[in-house]
Amino acid sequence: MDSTEPPLQGIRVLDFSQFLAGPVAALRLADLGATVIKIERPQGGDIGRKLAFAGRFADGDTVSFHAMNRNKYGITADLKDPADLDRIRSLITTSDVIIQNFRPGVMERIGLDYPSVRALNPAIVYASASGYGDAGPWRDRPGQDLLAQSLAGLPWLSGSAEAGPVPVGLSIADHLTSCHLAQGVTALLVRRFRTGAGGLVETSLLEALLDLQFELLSTRLNDPTVAVRRGGRFSAHAFLPAPYGTYPTKDGHLALAMNPVPELGRLLDLEWLTTLTDEAAWWDQQEAIEEALAERLRTEITDHWLKILDAADVWCAPVLTLEQLIEHPGFAAARMTQQVTRDDLRLITTRSPIRVDGEPLTSDRAAPRLGEHNDLIEQGRVG
Repeated sequence: MDSTEPPLQGIRVLDFSQFLAGPVAALRLADLGATVIKIERPQGGDIGRKLAFAGRFADGDTVSFHAMNRNKYGITADLKDPADLDRIRSLITTSDVIIQNFRPGVMERIGLDYPSVRALNPAIVYASASGYGDAGPWRDRPGQDLLAQSLAGLPWLSGSAEAGPVPVGLSIADHLTSCHLAQGVTALLVRRFRTGAGGLVETSLLEALLDLQFELLSTRLNDPTVAVRRGGRFSAHAFLPAPYGTYPTKDGHLALAMNPVPELGRLLDLEWLTTLTDEAAWWDQQEAIEEALAERLRTEITDHWLKILDAADVWCAPVLTLEQLIEHPGFAAARMTQQVTRDDLRLITTRSPIRVDGEPLTSDRAAPRLGEHNDLIEQGRVG
């Protein structure tokens, strides 16, 4: 392979998945150069086409659908129709990867489970994402991000002791699952290159969130006294002492990470904090320390404090709003946006966060219309 080619060029992926975890896993493979063919039901297609993030649509589909299904080809197939199913089985014989995220048992009923597909194509890499795995009491519960966060205990790790549960405000379970699924696929493709054998990779929203909590779970499993005890209103972590948190300033907020409390006291002219040289006090007097910091920091604007703290190499950062983030030179420097096109549609979205050989992975291919590439795929003109 020419080293300038995308790493997964020549790999064909059939994406049977819907909405987020599966489609984004397929997107990650597409951005690495794979040819991804999205397979949707003829009536309505992926539910993500109408389930709109922030209620925003573009050219008949949700903006979120565009974001997670760009850089793909699209066909339709009724998997309950024998003729359509035969057509898909034929496509499987010439493909490298299958991605699906139906509830456990659905692909078995259709006849597209891993053993059935392996009989058609022994070298296939079959990737399956579910809500909670294929066993246990949660097996058949709806695999949705907020529900998975809740079962995994995640909402109790943020917020103050007085607050109720605070879920992460993004689909963190879905996104992490997509990363693990794509990683598993690429690992099995490497193994297939070495041995010729395909394989099955599986993960779930639950497993992704349990892995996210590896520090917490490892500590608790080895010490039953460890428990989640959220701090005061400025604390940002249940398992880190003061000053770790976010604090109001005169015109915004400032985040302070792991820093010596006496040093902060010296820099902010808080004499009491300079006396707290025993780190145990940073736990025992956590709320009082945080309240003192907040009272002091709110007397000046964020930039005032940044000049003082940055000069002393204190670990801190402004807490940016969405508007401030997009307008900031740091956002532009990351070069995380690209424009995709579909007929007259011009849509700005994010790119893959990966850079290969110093270059970002970009593509201007927008998400497909429902069934847009039926004829191209039927004629064998793609991938």
